[in-house]
Amino acid sequence: MLTSRRRKDLSSQVGDKVTPDSQKSTTDKISENASGAYDKAASAVQPESEKSTGQKVGDSVRSDADSTQNKSGSLLDSAKDVANSASESVSNAASSLTGSTEDAAKS
Repeated sequence: MLTSRRRKDLSSQVGDKVTPDSQKSTTDKISENASGAYDKAASAVQPESEKSTGQKVGDSVRSDADSTQNKSGSLLDSAKDVANSASESVSNAASSLTGSTEDAAKS
């Protein structure tokens, strides 16, 4: 089982998030992604009773952030779908009008 000693402390997690990516090396980004993935997996399998207060807070914040990100992605996808549908409707209407105009011109 993953132990809590291997998990990132809250201050490290916050530091990772507040440092702009433009100030991080590629190695730093890879390391953060790997340790973040490990910490997320550890969070899922570690019993709540064995978590420190900082880990509980960090897990809760990450869970809320993940949920918000998923909702934002869903909303963005929905907005894109609506925009694509509207564009397609306008295109179809324009084609219909163009076709009617061409038919009238042929007469």
